[in-house]
Amino acid sequence: MKTSLIFTALAMIALPLSGRGRENVDSWPKTMDVTVPVAEDLFGGDEDCKTETAIKMMSLKDCMEYAVENASQVQVQRTKVGDARLDRRDAILTAFTPSIEASTYGYYRWGRSIDPETNTYVTTTSLNNGWSVSAGITLFDGFSALNNIKIAKTSLSMGLTRERQEEDKVCLATMEAYFNVLYYTELVAILAEQVENAQSALTLASRQEELGVKGHADVVQMEADLADREYELVSARNSLADAKITLEDVMLWPVGEELVIDTSLDSLDATTSGASGNVIVEDIILKARASMPSVLVAKGALDNAKYALRTAKWQFLPTLGLYGGWSTSYYTYPGQAGYTPTPYWNQFTNNGGEYLQLSLSIPIYDRLSKFTKLSKRRNEYRRAAIEYDKSLRDVESEVRRAVSDCDGAESALLQAERRADAQEEAYRLNSRKFEQGLISSIEYNTASSNYLKAKAERLNALLKWQLKRRVVDYYNGVRYIDQEK
Repeated sequence: MKTSLIFTALAMIALPLSGRGRENVDSWPKTMDVTVPVAEDLFGGDEDCKTETAIKMMSLKDCMEYAVENASQVQVQRTKVGDARLDRRDAILTAFTPSIEASTYGYYRWGRSIDPETNTYVTTTSLNNGWSVSAGITLFDGFSALNNIKIAKTSLSMGLTRERQEEDKVCLATMEAYFNVLYYTELVAILAEQVENAQSALTLASRQEELGVKGHADVVQMEADLADREYELVSARNSLADAKITLEDVMLWPVGEELVIDTSLDSLDATTSGASGNVIVEDIILKARASMPSVLVAKGALDNAKYALRTAKWQFLPTLGLYGGWSTSYYTYPGQAGYTPTPYWNQFTNNGGEYLQLSLSIPIYDRLSKFTKLSKRRNEYRRAAIEYDKSLRDVESEVRRAVSDCDGAESALLQAERRADAQEEAYRLNSRKFEQGLISSIEYNTASSNYLKAKAERLNALLKWQLKRRVVDYYNGVRYIDQEK
């Protein structure tokens, strides 16, 4: 599985940053209701004069559930599952229940015809009406009916698997968009803090210039640094707005309706399902081969190809069917002199009769169409077997790559945390030196930029690791939506 999250905002940092990775997020806080006042008391805060509107804060799980229920690809697949259920029902009814028909006819005849008694042409008028009921069932058709049931059952299972696959894709896309919002939200907070620090540093440099401790060049340098930080903050806010729009698009959130999500990062250090801790790659591969939708769909296609091949082999066997029915009729010759018709009900009863038929059909020659069909079914089975083997190899490669990426992301996170701690301490010390006039504005700005870069990289590494570990959990049999509380 390929996932990517490119945190483009890192490029806006004073010193170039790098980092990417985009997939999903860990356990998020439960949903909560936040009350927002829309009117205030103008005369001292009387509670009767206040109006509050409840706004639901959407967690990651809430967003995924909403996206799954509204995703067009999921809805389309669910209709296909409905068709598969109908096909399975039809296959069962065809195999074990007879077909029953009822019919009636009536015709009125006039003109010349041959009298069967005199064998001469006569002019006559006749009225005939008939009724019949018939039923038939195939007793043996080379086990085709049973194979059709198996094919229909497997097709239904494949449809449900494809539905789950589409749901997982929607969840993954939602997690990517949600996670991007989290990143830019935190980045905006970091840059806002840097703007405040730059403003304070500019104020301090101006005072030191007045005291003769610093030169005007230092003040100009601090003004330039403040402008850079403000520009980065504006760019990050724009990126945050774009990320929110992307999330709304993925979720198919109603246009014009505000989407409020939980952007807290407090739960990011919590474990998910624990599947990614101390993993054994071979165990995950076994679970992935048994649970991944791509493998299950390929296995279903292989099974259906096998059933179709069996049907093609057995089509050379005879077909045995049982049929039965009942019919009756009514005759009259209106207008014929001296003719008295038998009453309708009497004829209906007297002319009735039943029949029972056992039919055996033996295929002899059909222009080799059965041999052609058999050859095609064999080729379909070979192709299905190749695709199934390929799906197993692909899943194994994906698992090994996911575990490797997770391990690499974890190592990068540890390094980013150590670096951020060191840069934070360096920034703290250099801030004191700058306040005492012991270092230049360039040295201070360098320490500030390094600290900002380290904090952004730590955030990037943390989020990337959280994404990678969830991918491992997914291959370990835990669906994305089930990883969230």
